[in-house]
Amino acid sequence: MSRRRHSDDSDDSDGQPHKRRRTSEPSEIEERLESLICRVGEKSNSSLESNLEGLAGVLEADLPNYKSKILRILCTVARLLPEKLTVYTTLVGLLNARNYNFGGEFVEAMIRQLKECLKVNMYNEAVHLVRFLSDLVNCHVIAAPSMVAMFENFVSVTQEEDVPQVRCDWYMFAFLSSLPWVGKELYEKKDAEMDRLLSQTESYLKRRQKIHVPMLQVWTADKPHPQEEYLDCLWSQIQKLKKDRWQERHILRPYLAFDSILCEALQHNLPPFTPPPHTEDSVYPMPRVIFRMFDYTDDPEGPVMPGSHSVERFVIEENLHCIIKSHWKERKTCAAQLLSYPGNNKIPLNYHIVEVIFAELFQLPSPPHIEVMYTTLLIELCKLQPGSLPQVVSFLLFFCLVLYMLLSGLGNEVVVHVFINWFSHHLSNFQFRWSWEDWSDCLTQDLEKPKPKFVREVLEKCMRLSYHQRIIDIVPASFSVLSPANPVCIYKYGDESNRSLPGYTVALCLTIAIKNKASNDEIFSILKDVPNPNQDDDDDEGFTFNPLKIEVFVQTLLHLAAKSFSHSFSALAKFHEVFKTLAESDEGKLHVLRVVYEVWKNHPQMIAVLVDKMIRTQIVDCAAVANWIFSSELAHDFTRFYIWEILHSTIRKMNKHVLKIHKELEDTKARLARQHKRRDSDDDDRSSDREDGPLEEQIERLQEKVESAQSEQKNLFLVIFQRFIMLLTEHLVRCETGGIDVFTPWYKSCIERLQQIFLQHHQIIQQYMVTFENLLFTAELDHHILAVFQQFCALQA
Repeated sequence: MSRRRHSDDSDDSDGQPHKRRRTSEPSEIEERLESLICRVGEKSNSSLESNLEGLAGVLEADLPNYKSKILRILCTVARLLPEKLTVYTTLVGLLNARNYNFGGEFVEAMIRQLKECLKVNMYNEAVHLVRFLSDLVNCHVIAAPSMVAMFENFVSVTQEEDVPQVRCDWYMFAFLSSLPWVGKELYEKKDAEMDRLLSQTESYLKRRQKIHVPMLQVWTADKPHPQEEYLDCLWSQIQKLKKDRWQERHILRPYLAFDSILCEALQHNLPPFTPPPHTEDSVYPMPRVIFRMFDYTDDPEGPVMPGSHSVERFVIEENLHCIIKSHWKERKTCAAQLLSYPGNNKIPLNYHIVEVIFAELFQLPSPPHIEVMYTTLLIELCKLQPGSLPQVVSFLLFFCLVLYMLLSGLGNEVVVHVFINWFSHHLSNFQFRWSWEDWSDCLTQDLEKPKPKFVREVLEKCMRLSYHQRIIDIVPASFSVLSPANPVCIYKYGDESNRSLPGYTVALCLTIAIKNKASNDEIFSILKDVPNPNQDDDDDEGFTFNPLKIEVFVQTLLHLAAKSFSHSFSALAKFHEVFKTLAESDEGKLHVLRVVYEVWKNHPQMIAVLVDKMIRTQIVDCAAVANWIFSSELAHDFTRFYIWEILHSTIRKMNKHVLKIHKELEDTKARLARQHKRRDSDDDDRSSDREDGPLEEQIERLQEKVESAQSEQKNLFLVIFQRFIMLLTEHLVRCETGGIDVFTPWYKSCIERLQQIFLQHHQIIQQYMVTFENLLFTAELDHHILAVFQQFCALQA
């Protein structure tokens, strides 16, 4: 649906829709109708009620000629603009009062759209459609008994056998989350049925499994605020709403102004709706944990923030999330829409906005949108409200200090990683000014403790957004132990004191040759004289894998190309054949990565981009990168954040590779199917057979490639999980033997990174669950490690 603003004749000063010129073309009229519908409810000199009444009149006049277009637009805004839900339900109510048949057709169209959304796993949009239908009860479009009947069908899903809990959760959420809008109306007309539904809801929530919750929590403790599972929190809010006699004080209800008109309208019964059955292709939304930053004590001077179990809190947060989802690509529009949220004088809106932004940023397994968007959005909000929002951001920075103080029990390292990315980006927009002395207590702690580790990673990220000397200048000298190392290349053959090193003379020859633009053959000729330390090994592969040859070549080449990323990329491209030959074996690939680390250990970003480039150019493969990350050579950096950025980037590349080949296969099958369809109307079967041959052969080749890629993908995860299990088991045995506490900072980091692998790549891992369960996560595994797998299984159980 287009959201364009039309400047020719659609911007009336009084906000009223005005008459069209009779000479307008149908396409112009349709565009104008779309613009008027999409913009209703925005700021205007006229009241919302008069705008709605005027728009209803315009649409009623156009129904004879443009009914299908109007139906399509209204169904689309119901799905995509949920923050203006009550505005559009009122509009539909006014149209239904004027044209009963149109109201019936709209209800049927909404049910069709709801069924289609559920069929294609668009569950978030389906929730918006269910709420829209429920609010039509308030507008006298849908009869309350038929809405109750639909909710009874939703709740009955919890009685189904052999279905995943997340299916029941979604239907329960769709029911409960509609009650703030329609609960009062339904209770007045169907109190006995509603009591029964709520009783069944309570029974379901009590027997629900919540093994997954620890994996999704931001905090490990209930400080500074409890982290509740989303359905439990919503149930507490609905219970309080019922206790308050369904009196909700925040939802904008423009239909109340038209009560005398709407109450005279005839109502429609919903068509029978049966939830579609569960299938193997059904992908339900993952459970969530509700994130809290503020409570009613945080803004003592302004309006009081609704309590965490107040339904107003739920409504406000839902609407703000919807606004961000609708406008996140345009930060200026998004900021303006957030600040113009209705009723902003009755709530501490700035606090709500900041909390919702960070709830999305800290959402596990990953934020809904790219991380940089949230920083730019906060900055844009500050620009639009220079007098008030910076105070909230100041509080936010104080909150950063609180987070720092709580780091030892803060919880998820993945969330800390995201917070560091945001915080460093935020500092880069404010000249990296910060009261670093407030964090000086970390200087006396072990570097693996949460606080010094946090500061070190923040400074590392800041350097990526600036340069080394700038960071050294802004940080007190006492922080030098945590400051990033000077990101220079470490070339061991560059110092004459190392003349005794094996390969030193060859490195000098290589340097001269590369500077003189030597060819690949000339490089091979120079390298052939490098002795092989493995030549006496019994392993046959030792003769082909020459670690010294790799070391001399990679060290020298990276040193000569150290000036920039571009120089390094050009070097990899020019000597790609040499790399492929030297890294032919698995040991060769692993050793190339070891040498890259030795050369650039003081420049994590360079390591990350070089590894990325080597995977793309197939110098190394994904399994080699995984084995390298878990190797003893990287043990010192194992908990550094850049290591996990490399690993997740590697997994994503493998996943994209499989998807790309699979798409090629599906496209080729589709081409063959189209060819067969044409053959049905073609008399020359022989020419069709000739055309089919190449495509069928291509399909066979692609099927083999897909199977091979999926095998590599499964092997990559097997390597990663196996190495995790080995490291964690060794740690647990060592602690048990030495009588040491298991829960060290290293253990906490490692176990949470394992959780992150499961969460961020859950859709792929689900495909190989049986293999992983049979080979790795068996009942004999230590319960500390097995618990992570069980939590993951519970996410879609």
